[in-house]
Amino acid sequence: MQLNINGKSRTTQAEPGMPLLWVLRDELQLTGTKFGCGIAACGACTVHVDGQPVRSCVMPVSAVANQKIRTIESLGTPEKPHPLQAAWIAEQVPQCGYCQSGMLMAAAALLEKTPQPSDAQIDAAMTNLCRCGTYQRVRAAIHRAAKTMQSPNALKGGAA
Repeated sequence: MQLNINGKSRTTQAEPGMPLLWVLRDELQLTGTKFGCGIAACGACTVHVDGQPVRSCVMPVSAVANQKIRTIESLGTPEKPHPLQAAWIAEQVPQCGYCQSGMLMAAAALLEKTPQPSDAQIDAAMTNLCRCGTYQRVRAAIHRAAKTMQSPNALKGGAA
């Protein structure tokens, strides 16, 4: 089966029903996407499929063949972070950090659709769970990143 992950063609021999999460983590060694609950409730496993945030723990790999899959590894780099990653640090969002890759991917999908989201739009889009309870910081970071991304000199990190 052919997969398009972070702009690269990858081949997998995984069973068609295997969740995308396990193909990413175990077979392709893309370990930034985390396992949280296994029932699509927490969002730690959020990735983009054709630009839409999806919970990879319940998405059969066969359902995403020939679609564009984007993981946290494509968002930015330490040398050139995505504006969301920079805002996450500036607003001190992460505490334990476990859910952050899924949160960042959900936030990136939101900003791609809604460049200047309201608090209500952020709250509706961010259905990821964080046991540390940094939801107010998440909202502040999304607003900060949105402002940065709208500026003419916005730092555009990562691969598209």
